[in-house]
Amino acid sequence: MTATTTSSSTARWAGRNAEKDTLRDRVWRSLEEQGVNVGPVWSRIPNFVGADAAALNLSRIPAWRDAAIVKCNPDPPQIPVRLRALYDGKIVYAPVPELTLGFPFVKLDPAVLAAKGISFELAATSQGFVEHGEPIAFEDMDPIDIVVVGCVGVTRAGGRTGKGGGFADLELGIFRETGTVDAKTPVVTTVHAVQVVPDEEIVMLGHDSPLDWIATPEELIETRTRYPRPTGVSWDFVQQDQLDGIPFLKDLRGRLTAR
Repeated sequence: MTATTTSSSTARWAGRNAEKDTLRDRVWRSLEEQGVNVGPVWSRIPNFVGADAAALNLSRIPAWRDAAIVKCNPDPPQIPVRLRALYDGKIVYAPVPELTLGFPFVKLDPAVLAAKGISFELAATSQGFVEHGEPIAFEDMDPIDIVVVGCVGVTRAGGRTGKGGGFADLELGIFRETGTVDAKTPVVTTVHAVQVVPDEEIVMLGHDSPLDWIATPEELIETRTRYPRPTGVSWDFVQQDQLDGIPFLKDLRGRLTAR
């Protein structure tokens, strides 16, 4: 494991929510102190020991079994999730890390990858899927059956916080506005047990998307969440650095708000 201790004052997206900054710091530090991190964790969706076991547990829920299309975040701890989806014959939509290219997502079709001789192990990595996936726009996506998001901290009530960049909630808001997901589409994650915190430690805001399932290496948690789900993008909460740093976002906002 690699220890790269820092603090909320130096975390990349610090300053947007002080309470969440403090929680993220504590989770990142706990992963390091307990020696269950894999590589650096600060300012990241942290990779953890047992990520493959957590992915296996996630694959046991009915929503995974029945899914034909999976949206999965691009971070290292979810490589086993993307890999399992491809081996299970599912199409995977994966976002370009931090949405920094001119297209937002790629489509990974296991049949196409196999025909091209591209290994699923390569395609499951962020470098691999950006290189070998098919670029796809939000409006061109088929309905998604299950959404996998990356988390730093989660609660058994379905609360979640990511690394602070706001990418997951932005993506989900766009999906809801385009009709790619609806109120019944399950939102799930894989985390280490260290990342599961008491319910009161994560305050969910109106633009935050709650979790339906949490898979750790040891257990499956069905949250039966009572948190409301956003119905679209809360543009008032979109940060200026997101509008400036995500090439297609301003144009997409214009198309969505013109509807």
